[in-house]
Amino acid sequence: MSEYVLTGVQRAAVILLSLGEQQAAEVLKHMGAKEVQKLGVAMTSVGGVSRQDVEKVIDNFVDTLEQPNIGSGADEYVRSVLVQALGEERASSLIDRILLGRNTTGLDTLKWMEPRAIADLVRNEHPQIIAIVLSHLDPDQGAEALKFLPERTRADVLIRIATLDGIPPHALNELNDVMAKQFAGNQNLKSSTIGGVKVAANILNFMDSGQDEAILAAIAQIDEPLTSSLRDHMFVFDNLAEIDDRAMQAVLREVPADKLALALRGADTKVREKITSNMSQRAAEMLVEDMEARGPVRLAEVEGAQKEILTIVRKMADDGTIQLAAKAEVFV
Repeated sequence: MSEYVLTGVQRAAVILLSLGEQQAAEVLKHMGAKEVQKLGVAMTSVGGVSRQDVEKVIDNFVDTLEQPNIGSGADEYVRSVLVQALGEERASSLIDRILLGRNTTGLDTLKWMEPRAIADLVRNEHPQIIAIVLSHLDPDQGAEALKFLPERTRADVLIRIATLDGIPPHALNELNDVMAKQFAGNQNLKSSTIGGVKVAANILNFMDSGQDEAILAAIAQIDEPLTSSLRDHMFVFDNLAEIDDRAMQAVLREVPADKLALALRGADTKVREKITSNMSQRAAEMLVEDMEARGPVRLAEVEGAQKEILTIVRKMADDGTIQLAAKAEVFV
């Protein structure tokens, strides 16, 4: 394989494989999950790079570097690096997607596609089929795919996701086979337990502000009790007032001060009090001063800052760093 045909991600993978586990883990700590995933996939696919090409890649970054042999042990190397960078629990699902994703087919293949491509693939299918497909995706990916579907079908699909209570294995296998044929593969799924209110609520949590309320309003016209149930399982910015003090203090250590000041411009009084009561007096005073010093800001900026903080909170809950209130059980 020539150095000149390597992609940027592959070159980065060669560098990481040459650094050693500890150094590579330190680099990965500063990257987002999707970036880590892309690099992980690349790291397991560059085993055929010659030493000469490795040297050419490395020469672009450093003058001298100890270069280990990059060969068949790449999988274990990736596992070790990801665990060091992300921790055992957080890394486990990502490792499975990276190391098993190279040979996935059928519905699992969709997890490796762009959300817009997924939406284009299923937009002409029956809403029940779309619901099953989106239920099988990760919540953020399902939310992105839902955004690209026609607005008139979003509420219908969410209702079907929320009311899914598993489907017969043979029916899921048939759907998987249909998808597999489109990717020239064949694979049976091990589980038929997909869908449900929690899955639908989690997808809504990743929708843009305004889009989630529009979908909930449409659902309310059809099924008001379901709307209430979805809201109970969603975790929104105002729900931060319900988490315990220890969790709030952990969150505040991770949230940038400028984002916090912007997000609180549109927050409920209870949320403000919850946050300031878990800060030192001086820090709380500086936060209030920062908020008062800012001129008028667009609502979209405030909502964007709130979304960023909620993303941090959800990741911390997923990692087991904090536990959210009962309403956020879907994230624990």
